[in-house]
Amino acid sequence: MATRRPAIRALLVALVVLLLAPVPGVQAATGPRYAVAGLHRPAELLVDKWGVPHIYAADTSDLFFAQGFNIARDRLFQIDTWRRRGLGTLSEVLGPSYVEQDRAARLFLYRGDMDAEWASYGPEGRLAATRFAEGINSYVDWLGRNPSALPPEFAKLGYQPARWRPQDVVRIRTHAIGENLMWEVARAKLFCLAGPDASRYLRSLHPDHEAAVPAGLDPCSVPDDVLKVYDLATAAVNFTGSGFQTKDIADATSGSNAWAIGPDRTASGRPILANDPHRGADALPSGRYVAQLSAPGLNLAGAGEPWNPGIAIGHNENIAFGLTNLPIDQTDLYVYELDPNDHTRYRHGAGWERMTTVTESIPVRGGTPVTRDLSFTRHGPVVKVDEAAHRAFAVRTAWTQPGASAYLGSLNYQRATNFGEFTAGMRNWGTPGSNLAYADVRGNIGYVPAGLTPRRTGAGYDGLLPVPGDGRYDWNGFHANSELPGQYNPASGFFASANDFNIPPGYPVVSNYEWQLPYRKQRIDELIESHPGATVADSLALQKDEKSLVATQFLEFVRGLSSTDPDTAKALELLRGYDGVASVDSPGAALFETWIMKYLHYAWAHAVLPQAAADALVRTINPDFSLVIASFTDPTGWLGPDGAAVRDKLILDTLPVAFRDVAGKLGTDTSTWHWGSLHHQDFVHPLGGPNVGPTPVGGSYHTIHPSFFHPLTYQQIIGATFKMALDVGNWNGSAAINAPGQSGDPRSPHYSDLNTLWASGGSFPLLYSRSEVERNLDVRIRLVPAG
Repeated sequence: MATRRPAIRALLVALVVLLLAPVPGVQAATGPRYAVAGLHRPAELLVDKWGVPHIYAADTSDLFFAQGFNIARDRLFQIDTWRRRGLGTLSEVLGPSYVEQDRAARLFLYRGDMDAEWASYGPEGRLAATRFAEGINSYVDWLGRNPSALPPEFAKLGYQPARWRPQDVVRIRTHAIGENLMWEVARAKLFCLAGPDASRYLRSLHPDHEAAVPAGLDPCSVPDDVLKVYDLATAAVNFTGSGFQTKDIADATSGSNAWAIGPDRTASGRPILANDPHRGADALPSGRYVAQLSAPGLNLAGAGEPWNPGIAIGHNENIAFGLTNLPIDQTDLYVYELDPNDHTRYRHGAGWERMTTVTESIPVRGGTPVTRDLSFTRHGPVVKVDEAAHRAFAVRTAWTQPGASAYLGSLNYQRATNFGEFTAGMRNWGTPGSNLAYADVRGNIGYVPAGLTPRRTGAGYDGLLPVPGDGRYDWNGFHANSELPGQYNPASGFFASANDFNIPPGYPVVSNYEWQLPYRKQRIDELIESHPGATVADSLALQKDEKSLVATQFLEFVRGLSSTDPDTAKALELLRGYDGVASVDSPGAALFETWIMKYLHYAWAHAVLPQAAADALVRTINPDFSLVIASFTDPTGWLGPDGAAVRDKLILDTLPVAFRDVAGKLGTDTSTWHWGSLHHQDFVHPLGGPNVGPTPVGGSYHTIHPSFFHPLTYQQIIGATFKMALDVGNWNGSAAINAPGQSGDPRSPHYSDLNTLWASGGSFPLLYSRSEVERNLDVRIRLVPAG
C-alpha cells in the first residue's frame, strides 16, 4: 500500500491542477488574490455575473475553508450578527440595552454532550464546521491587515467582527422554527375566556381532533407575557431602537413549496425538482445564499444558510433535493407549582425538585460585565416566574437534543447517490421538521419526512395546550424518522408539498395537528396534473402562480348578493369580476385582500365568540380562513338557525368599509386600482439603509407565489426570496433566483442586482459545469496558502 501513495498523491495533484485550470479560449476575468493562513492548497472562487460563487478546492477540507472565507467576504455583517445574537454577546459591542436579549439567547444554547453533537452531523460534520469557522477567521484576519475593506456597518457601529469557534456553528438553536408555542398560549387564552368550544375557531386540526384542557392546568393561569423571554431569545437584532422584532409572523407563516415531477410527466424524460422556501422577506440580505462547492468527490450547487457549511437545497452530480417545513410539534410550555417558601423548587411527583441555576457573566460595552442567572427545570429553561402566584413556566424544545442545529443535518445527505443513501442520510435530521423532496438522474422521485418527533406520554397530552410540569406529561424519547410516512416513485408521477396535512388516514404517528392551509397544495396539484410534458419553464411559471383558492371560494358567497348602498354595490361589482388572481395589477385583489385580512375575519370572530375572546383571536397571526369558509358553507351549524342571514350580513357590513379603506388610498375610480399600489416589498438593511424598494409585488397568504404581508402596512414580511427549478441530470438547464442580491455588502454590485429580475418573476441559470461558469464569469478570486 505504501508504494502506491506517491502515485495516488500525484494523481490528486493532477486532478487539482485540472480542476483549477481555466477553460481554454475563455476570457479570464481578473480579480483579487488572497494569501491566507490555514489553506493547504490553492483554491478558486469564480463569481458568475449573477453573484453566485463557484468554489473549487483540492479537497473537502479546503472546500469548507474556502466556503467560510467566501461567506465572510460577501455576508460578514449578517453572519457576525447571527453569531452574536445566538450566543448572547450583543451587549459586548452594542451596550447595556441588549443584556436581556443576551440572557434570553443563552437560555436556549445547546449545553449537551459535544461528542454526540458532532457525531449527529456525520463523518464530515466536525471537519466542516471547523474548517468553515477557520475560513471565516482567515478573512477576518485579512481585514485586520486591510481595514479599508471592512464592511461599513462595523465602522458605523464602532466594533470589529468576531472570530469564530467551530462549536459556534452548532450550539446556536434559536434560528430554528418553533411555531407551536404561540398557538398553545393563544388556545389557552381562548379556553380561559370562552370555554372549551372556543378552540375550534383558532385553527383547524388534522387529523380530526378536539383539543382539551390537560388535567391539572388552569388555562387562566397562563399570563399574556409568558413568551416574552422566548420571543426575545428568537428575535432579530434591532439596531435602530424601535423595538425588538420577534419571529411570530415568521413562525406562524413558516412554509415553502416543493415538488418533484417524474420522467413520465416531463417533456425531456428527466425529472424536475423545484423548491421555493418562504423566509423573512423584509430583511437585507436574504436568509439564503447560493453557491457551488466543488472538490474531488463532492460537487454541490444550490442554497444554504449563510452561517452553515454545505448546501441544504440543491443537487450533487446524482441527486436533487429541496425542502419544505413539516410542522412537527417540537416545543411545549410547562407550568410549575413552586414551593411558596423557596421559588427555586417546583412540584414534581410527590415532592419538590430543585431548579438548576447557572450564573453567567455578560460583557457590556462601555461598562463592567453584569451577571445574570439562568434557571432550568428538567424540561428546559425557565422563561417566567409569577412570584405572587408561586408559579413558573419553562419551555421544552427539541433544540436541547444532539443534532438539532437547524438545517445542518444536510451534511449527512450531500454525498448521497440514490434514494436509499439519501434516506439513510436523513435518519439523524433533527430540526426543523422538514419534508425533503428528492429526484435523481436515474429517473426516480420521492419524499422523505424528518425531524425530532416527541413521544408524548400522559392522558390527553397532545401538545396543543400548556401542561403541568409535575411529571404527568413528559416526552419519552422521539420517534425514529423512519416511522414518518414518506413516498418513493408515487403512482401519480409527482410529489408536491406546501406544508399541508400529509399523514395518511389512520397512520399511527401523528407529528402535529396544526398545518398550513391546503390551498397552495391544491393549486400546485391542479396545475401539475393539467400540464403533461412539463418543462423547467413550467415549474418557474408555477412558482409565479398567484391564483388564490381562498378568493375563488369566498367569491361564491358574494355573487348572489346585492345592495342599494353605493359603496357596497361598487364593491360587489368589482368582486364579481375578480378572477382570484392576486396579480400586481389586479384591482380586485386590492379590495379582496384588504377585506378579508382587515375586516371580514375581525367581524366573523366577533360573531362567533364573546368580545374578549374575539379580541384575543384577531390578535393571532395568519387567520385560518378555512374555518370562515366552513362556517359560510354550513351557516346553520356554525352561525345559528339564521346563519345564512348572519353570513350575508357579515359580508355586506364589512365590504363597504374595506371599499372605503382602499378608495381612501387609491382613489374612487376602481379602474385605476392595482394590488401592487398597496402591496409592496421592502428589503430593509438592519441599520436603516441602503434599502431596496419599495417594489410592487403580487401574491397573498394563499397563493403559490406567496406573500405573508402586514395587513396594516401591506409590506411583505415573508416570501420566496430564493427559488430554484432543477433539470435533473441536465444540471446546466436549471434556474434560480435570490433577492435582492447575493451580497450583503452595500458596496458590492451584487447587493441588489437581482431585485428587478426577482420582482418580475425571472430567474438566472444555476450553472454547474466549469465551462459554463467560465463563460459567464464576473470575477476570478484566487486563494493561496500563506507563506
